[in-house]
Amino acid sequence: MNKILRMLAVVILVAVGVTVWDGFFILPEGRQAVITQFGAPVGEPVREAGLKFKTPFIQVVQYFDKRVLIWDGDPNQIPTNDKTFVYMDNTARWRIADPLRFLQAVGTEQRANSLLNDIIAGTVRDLVNKNDLIEIIRSSDWSPEFMAATVQSRDMIVPPKVGRDKISGMVLAEASKVTPQYGIELLDVMLKRVNYIESVRLRVYDRMISERKRIAAEKRSTGEGRKAEILGRVDRELQEITSSARREATEIRGQADAEAAKIYAQAYSGHGEFYAFLKSLESYRQILSQNTSLVLNTDSDLLKYLERQHLSK
Repeated sequence: MNKILRMLAVVILVAVGVTVWDGFFILPEGRQAVITQFGAPVGEPVREAGLKFKTPFIQVVQYFDKRVLIWDGDPNQIPTNDKTFVYMDNTARWRIADPLRFLQAVGTEQRANSLLNDIIAGTVRDLVNKNDLIEIIRSSDWSPEFMAATVQSRDMIVPPKVGRDKISGMVLAEASKVTPQYGIELLDVMLKRVNYIESVRLRVYDRMISERKRIAAEKRSTGEGRKAEILGRVDRELQEITSSARREATEIRGQADAEAAKIYAQAYSGHGEFYAFLKSLESYRQILSQNTSLVLNTDSDLLKYLERQHLSK
C-alpha cells in the first residue's frame, strides 16, 4: 500500500513538474502571442505581458512582435508619365495589428516583408506611372516664392500639382486597403530616394551644364552692359566736370584780366610816365641779354630811356 502511495506521489510530482515546465510561459513586453493546438489557433491572441498558462505538450505558443517594424524595399526602375526612367527607393513602417490573422495568412515576418514588397512596390509603380517627374521630386508646399532664393531663373520654376508627400499619402491609402486582410497595419510610406538611371543622369548633367553656361553667359552679358553704362556715365560726368572747370577757369581768367587791365588803366591814368617806364623795363628784360645787339632808330621809343640813362651819366 505504501509503495502504491509513493508511486502515486511520484506520478503527481512529475505531472506537476511537467505542467510547470511546459504549461507556463512568460510573454515579454513588446511581444504578443497566439496559442495553437495541433496547428489550429486556440482562443484569443495574448497581448498583455506577464506569466501565462497553456496546456502542456498539446498547445504551442507562437510569438509575434508588437512593436513598429520597418520595411525597406529594393530600389526599382520605374518610368514616369513623361517617359523619364527613375530609380525609386521606398521605405515604410508597419506593425502586426491582428496576430491571429497574421499567423493564418502570413506566418512569419520574412514572408510579411516579401508581401509588403509586392503590395507597396506595385502601388508605387502605378502612381509613378501616372505622374510626371516633377510631381515625384518636389513636395506639395513647393512654390516659386518659397524656392526663389535657390533658383537662378524664375521662369524655370514650375510648382507641382500633387507633390511627393501627397503621392506618399496616396500610396499609403491604396496599400492600406490590402494589408488588413493579412493582419498588418501600415502606418506610413515614404519615397526615400529618387534618382535617374545612368543614361538619363548623363543627359540631365549635360542639360544642367548647358543651363549653367547659359546663365553664366547671361550674367556676363548683363555685366558687360552694366559696365558700358557705368563707363558711359563716368565719361559723360568727366566731360561735364571738365567743361564746367574750363568755363569757370575762363571766367576767372577773364575777371583777372579785366581787373589787371583796370589796375593798369588806373596806374597809367595817374602815373603815365611811370607806367611807360615800367613797360619799357619789361620790354628791355625780354629783348636784351648779354650778347644782344640792337640797331634802333634815333626816334624809337625803346631808345628814349636808354638815352636818358646815358645822358644822366
